[in-house]
Amino acid sequence: MEKKEKSTSFFEFFPTKLMYTPVAIKWLYLSVRHMSLTLPLIANPKLTLAGMVGVRKSELLKQATGACEESILAWENFIVSKQDADKQALIWLESINSFGLNFPFVCKPDIGCRGSGVKLIKNINELKQVIDSYPENTSLMIQKLADWKDEVGIFYVKMPGKMKGQIVSLTFKHSPKVIGDGIHTLKELLQKDNRAKDLLHLYENRNHKTWNKILAQGRTHYLLFSASHCQGAVFEDARKHITIELTNVIDSIMQGLPEFYYGRLDVKYKNLEELKNGKNLQIIEINGASAESIHIWDRNTSFLDAIKTLLWQYTTLFKLGSYNRKKGYKPPGLLKFYKHWKIEKNLAKYYPDTD
Repeated sequence: MEKKEKSTSFFEFFPTKLMYTPVAIKWLYLSVRHMSLTLPLIANPKLTLAGMVGVRKSELLKQATGACEESILAWENFIVSKQDADKQALIWLESINSFGLNFPFVCKPDIGCRGSGVKLIKNINELKQVIDSYPENTSLMIQKLADWKDEVGIFYVKMPGKMKGQIVSLTFKHSPKVIGDGIHTLKELLQKDNRAKDLLHLYENRNHKTWNKILAQGRTHYLLFSASHCQGAVFEDARKHITIELTNVIDSIMQGLPEFYYGRLDVKYKNLEELKNGKNLQIIEINGASAESIHIWDRNTSFLDAIKTLLWQYTTLFKLGSYNRKKGYKPPGLLKFYKHWKIEKNLAKYYPDTD
């Protein structure tokens, strides 16, 4: 009898606290060993808290120069003011148009993680709605929509004393889609899918307009815009496709960030061949110390391998922190960490549903 292909790994949607319990234990052990609880927060010393929590995406992107700056999709920051959302939207749109962007474009919170609050803005009414959902003084990022649909997560680490960094993880990020048959509703089609039937709670809010509608035969309906795993995207381990050419290009790009040693690039690419050759890559964002080697969420990854990967990551963060402490950087206090965590936590309640 043919073995049924599993739709998810048993731990793929475990609560974050549960998955990270071994990491917390390892963190405490390494803190004692290195005599610092916050040593990982200087792993990327030019970035606040090394990019761990409550750090603006724009802080890192503003530091980019050369090939790194050129590879990042055009972006601009805007601050939500007291003004009426209608007026703000018109002012923002004028500025957006002035640097060459038009609808559709992407809007997301400057402070955020795991794809939270990412919206595809197709008209001025949608822009108004997003502005209106955030409190005064919130920083939002407007970014050019990528030319390509396919997305990959590239985890990059540069170890102390090494001339070049390396790609330690490569993961395809698939946005799930449904093809209509002219008979069944979107909900019914998902209920028949081996994976989607277990994730209906993730898809319903983001597809409420079409949830109970029959999809025309042959019509392709994407369930998500933002390829975030916690929103229901499918992650596929792609480490077998890491090449010398791609590694050299990514390493060259990352030279454009001062003293950046550890993080993940979320990248759009045209096709696999160009990805492997490092051609025409469009960077959406670069994540710092809180980034994951997201191949661990591939349904075929074992729980043991996932935990080993996470433990390796945080051992590496301590190693990088130790290296930078010897160079004169001082680990921040716990109060600073708490304040930034609180900022992110408070802002998260205003995030609109991710597309």
